[in-house]
Amino acid sequence: MSDFYKVLGVSKDASAEEIKKAYRKLAVQYHPDKNPNDTAAQDKFKKISEAYETLSDEKKRSMYDQFGEAGLRGGGMGGSSGAHGFSSMEEALRTFMGAFGGGGGQGSSMFDNIFGFEQGGGGGGGSYPMQGASKKLQLTIDFEEAALGVTKEAIINRNIACSKCEGRGAEKASDIKTCSTCKGSGGVQQTRGFFSMTTTCPTCHGSGSMIAKACSKCHGNGKDKKKESVQIQIPAGIDSGMRLKMSGFGDSGENGGPAGDLYVYITVKPHDMFKREGDDVYIDLPITFTEAALGVKKEIPTLFKEAFLLTIPEGTASGKILRVKGKGFRNVHGNGTGDLLVRINVETPVNLTSAQKKMFEDLGVSLNSHNSPNTKSFFEKIKSFIK
Repeated sequence: MSDFYKVLGVSKDASAEEIKKAYRKLAVQYHPDKNPNDTAAQDKFKKISEAYETLSDEKKRSMYDQFGEAGLRGGGMGGSSGAHGFSSMEEALRTFMGAFGGGGGQGSSMFDNIFGFEQGGGGGGGSYPMQGASKKLQLTIDFEEAALGVTKEAIINRNIACSKCEGRGAEKASDIKTCSTCKGSGGVQQTRGFFSMTTTCPTCHGSGSMIAKACSKCHGNGKDKKKESVQIQIPAGIDSGMRLKMSGFGDSGENGGPAGDLYVYITVKPHDMFKREGDDVYIDLPITFTEAALGVKKEIPTLFKEAFLLTIPEGTASGKILRVKGKGFRNVHGNGTGDLLVRINVETPVNLTSAQKKMFEDLGVSLNSHNSPNTKSFFEKIKSFIK
């Protein structure tokens, strides 16, 4: 006599959710299709199915807790039924899947998907609507185009429904015949050990029908190849690696299903002057030693094809970053605009004449620690460190 709680590896006060979770894990582990020719695994699977069928039912669980398996048999659980209360082992599995998917239809679909059984039958065969295949396009744009937004034209090739047969693949509607193998169901019954299952019909591949005479234009494919021009609206603020989706620009659907989509993957060319970081834009601005010392006003370019007069205060050090609000990239999702960050690069004079060198020497003599506070502080730290 088995202890159903030990079979599932749960305690006697386990919740319904804990019992369901334990059963699901064990059912996948010991499923016969995952353990072919393993009788021990099959026996284990039958035991856990029996345990779950009892413990997942509140009334049966209560009876089991009071009277054990004898109480269940007295209550009508045994008898002539097959796999411990189920008419078949497949029914036991579908009952298990129903616990996760609800009713019979959804549970059956989950059963088929989890354990690898192909869908078919049910009268519909493979004639249900299916979305067409999607397309992928790589598009490279300029830095300024990414900042301002742009419309690009591209040529794409895609499959559309044949204009002669309207996608049927047959010369005439009367040339579509019911499949003789599956009788139009799209599936055939097969038996594997304990299970009876439906697999895709090998003759019609699940469509439930055969074409007696193929369309002379598409040769039974039901598709025409079409080359067409599309206008791609690229929003301002887009960045490399982003993807645009254009609904309905993929291949046409099957059996009345919608067309697939076109996915446009964007690459933005680097710029000679600007560098993007998020929605902000950096630019390096070189200025002279004199301009840094005395201050200066400089016209700098922006992404929006306009110049901005930037005031550089006197005593500006090399590496200083000045921020210009709202002159960066527009956020592609509409969340504001980034800034333009101007990084100052003070150039050290080179190729000096003798007269110029003399001027710098005189200037150096006239300067004191007040003029170079950072230098004074640095050397005072050195002296303190050496001591």
